[in-house]
Amino acid sequence: MKMPKETVMLMARSVHGDTFTVWDAPLRLFHWLLVAAIAVAFLSSEGDNPIAAWHIAAGWIAAVLLVFRLVWGFIGGEHARFANFLRPSGLFSHIRELMTGHPERTIGHNPLGALAVVVLLIVTGAVLWTGIRVDAGQPDEDLHETLAYGLLALIAIHVAAVVLMSVLTRENLARAMVTGRKSLAQHPGARDARGPGAMALLLAAAVIVATTFGVLRYDPAAFVPHAPGDAKEGHEIEGKAVDRGGDVDRD
Repeated sequence: MKMPKETVMLMARSVHGDTFTVWDAPLRLFHWLLVAAIAVAFLSSEGDNPIAAWHIAAGWIAAVLLVFRLVWGFIGGEHARFANFLRPSGLFSHIRELMTGHPERTIGHNPLGALAVVVLLIVTGAVLWTGIRVDAGQPDEDLHETLAYGLLALIAIHVAAVVLMSVLTRENLARAMVTGRKSLAQHPGARDARGPGAMALLLAAAVIVATTFGVLRYDPAAFVPHAPGDAKEGHEIEGKAVDRGGDVDRD
């Protein structure tokens, strides 16, 4: 016998301790993997660092994650979609609430948080692009370093803002990004967010595979520890050897 919808919802709430779903699992996995990739990239940025050989690999991993997030912003779960949280009209009212010290709780990203997401994605992309150019021998190292420190400053501001909002709203926002859930007591009447469909998951997996394949075509050693330029130098030497061999054959 089929149970009434209300009974099913009450049972689900009891299992999850009166919480509801906000962030889908792929989004949360992306978030923490990007945190790890950026952390490794910064810690390995100095040439004499014991993990310096992981710098490029961390950057390429971050690049794959960034492509995924851009696609997921259109096909992902309800609160992962750009259309759900990019609403500039609420920005000024949110700032006024912050000035009074009583910001309203939001289920997904608040207006400033949404702006932070966009800025962080753009700056991360700029850091990755300049890093690729530096690895290719282009004279963009100073710009790459400047953007990287700018990204680090933005991350520090973002973390401080999350802590501040958690205190002001009495809601643990970092924990929500781990569990994917928020309290119904703090958001009366809220419902579970619409999750991504099976086709969205398949398309996201295909994007990750295609991006990874493209990266490996460009740099076969992209995801293994190596010094900058090693893989490309190897290809250049191999190409010269082949050319010389061809010349010998022609002689």
